[in-house]
Amino acid sequence: MDKQPIRVLQIIGKFGGGGVESVVLNYYRHIDKSKIQYDFVIHNDSKIDITAEVQSLGGRIYSITPYYKNLFRFMLDIHSILKNNKYKIVHCNMNTISFFALLVAWLDGVPIRILHNHSTSSPNERKRNAIKFFLKPFAKLFANKYFACSRLAAVWMYGKKALIHKKVQIINNAVNLERYRFNPNIRRDLRQNLKIENKFVIGHVGRFMFPKNHEFILKIFYKFYMRHKDSVLILIGDGPLYSEIKQKACKMGLAEAIIFLGLREDVANWYNIMDLFVLPSHYEGLPVVGIEAQANGIPIIVSDKVTKELSITNLIHFESLSENIDSWIRFMEKVYVSKNREHCNTVYDMQKAGFDINTEADKLKKIYLDLEKNLD
Repeated sequence: MDKQPIRVLQIIGKFGGGGVESVVLNYYRHIDKSKIQYDFVIHNDSKIDITAEVQSLGGRIYSITPYYKNLFRFMLDIHSILKNNKYKIVHCNMNTISFFALLVAWLDGVPIRILHNHSTSSPNERKRNAIKFFLKPFAKLFANKYFACSRLAAVWMYGKKALIHKKVQIINNAVNLERYRFNPNIRRDLRQNLKIENKFVIGHVGRFMFPKNHEFILKIFYKFYMRHKDSVLILIGDGPLYSEIKQKACKMGLAEAIIFLGLREDVANWYNIMDLFVLPSHYEGLPVVGIEAQANGIPIIVSDKVTKELSITNLIHFESLSENIDSWIRFMEKVYVSKNREHCNTVYDMQKAGFDINTEADKLKKIYLDLEKNLD
């Protein structure tokens, strides 16, 4: 009789098209499911329904009460899932909020409890930071395996000593490089559909939340647009600040120059229409959109608050958020002058740096297998 695959319970939280969800799904789609199978715990108010895809791949979906609606119910729901299914591995992706799920997993005797940190913090989020720093030691306490998406995210959550002593496993935010490879035909067709064939297209992909800094995007685009009326801004994503940013764009007189595409499941196609990608985040762990944009070969201007680990190719240019925005505009105009988007093949560099999902999913499979083997 063939041995059944190890079932890993992935606790994600709200599924809203963000980078964390994207990373977990990327790994799930490419991991050897004869050896490793994922089941997912998601909030029941998630905007994206992944049930059909997950079930088609052999996984299960548990839709539970969000912690921000009823924390006790959230923990009770997780307890019920663990009690009924006897998981050996729980892989929690909710950063410091993971504490509540990991506490339940510890109480229920789950032998392998993975805390996977995907983010850091910003001094500007005082209330959120207070919660993060309060929960951080408890999240670490009830986990017994530490993962992070980058060295910066590892140090922020676990401390420098933990990284130096190799107590943290870095799991790269890998992508399907072929899926994101530049396609001139898709570029032509989408530009025609939007009637922006001759425009200089600046793009951004990200949830409309404070960390992504959409207000700054409007600020730099306004100044750039006043000089170059043949430019257009494409914003992809959804989130709590969506309506507010859209209203501000209208007040700034940018309604005709910005295209809000909302939440998309075909994001890979839309990178092709961009001439420049902007990423002025207040903080990140390691932004998967920065990986995707590089795989497509787009010049990228990114804030100095983002880890330099994102600099995989020569497409990345870092700028300060605290300095005058003229430095941002100068780089944008440098890209603008070139006008025509040239195909930049970055696949080899991305593979070499460890961002090919096929290779990285195999590495993660081996990590899970080793963890389970050590239980015997």
